Amino acid sequence: MSARVREGGCLCGAVRFRAAGEPGNPTLCHCRTCRRAAGAPLVAWLTFARAGFAFTGAEPVRYRSSPGVARTFCGRCGTPLTYARDDEPETIDVTTASLDRPDELPPRDHTWVSHALAWIFETGALPRHLETRSRSGE
Repeated sequence: MSARVREGGCLCGAVRFRAAGEPGNPTLCHCRTCRRAAGAPLVAWLTFARAGFAFTGAEPVRYRSSPGVARTFCGRCGTPLTYARDDEPETIDVTTASLDRPDELPPRDHTWVSHALAWIFETGALPRHLETRSRSGE
């Protein structure tokens, strides 16, 4: 039996990747560095074995966001892609939303809630729009 392969990539399509095997640790991270790196209130992540992970398109840009941590992103469109710790060489974290089929792997928890934006857990009652909303916000 062969390992399941999942594919994904950036918004513009230049950087693509393949990840074989079952991912672990599906989470929503609220840490300050993830928020700043993505320009978002939180980031969804999955962990794959590095042995089954490979970039298949253009090489992403690598950035040392903190000591012992390297993140990758597309140098053309800016999509955040991976997070890798030097002290965990056997795994790599992948942004869930960069997968071609992210709905298959929902998060199971929230991490770094000590860094969460004060309003993030209070958004459930906000109005919902199937697509865009009017410029006036109504």
